[in-house]
Amino acid sequence: MRFYTRFLIFILLAGALACSTAKPKPLTPLETLKAYGSAYKKKDITAMKLLLSQDTMKMHEDEAKAQNTTVDEIVKRETLFSENQTTAEFRNERTEDDKASIEMKDSMGVWNTIQFVREDGVWKIDRRSFANQIQQDVDKSNEELDRIINQGRQQ
Repeated sequence: MRFYTRFLIFILLAGALACSTAKPKPLTPLETLKAYGSAYKKKDITAMKLLLSQDTMKMHEDEAKAQNTTVDEIVKRETLFSENQTTAEFRNERTEDDKASIEMKDSMGVWNTIQFVREDGVWKIDRRSFANQIQQDVDKSNEELDRIINQGRQQ
């Protein structure tokens, strides 16, 4: 009987220790970007998708439907890295509340800003906000051109 009591206590303690292990610390935006790069090198599309924001995944799903292809193909095609890129340089990591950005030099030597969003306490790459920024820039340029054209017509 004494053996069973000790055995039961041992099992309960082992179970309690197994349940109380600390959760791993969430990745920083830079660590997230590096993990994405590592997944890209390994051609691990599943890992790449896990590092993308919900809005980005929704954007990729819509694009896949429009192009009659798979989300995996879109993710594989629209990466942050080029196939021949062997290194990546980063600078100017900024974090504000649940948004962050990092500048990354591409294979052509141009610095691009990568946006991040924190979802459920985890940093994710937010390609959707990048697409939104491009759209806003295009809209602003079009408005400026319209203004210039309209001024020319009035003179």
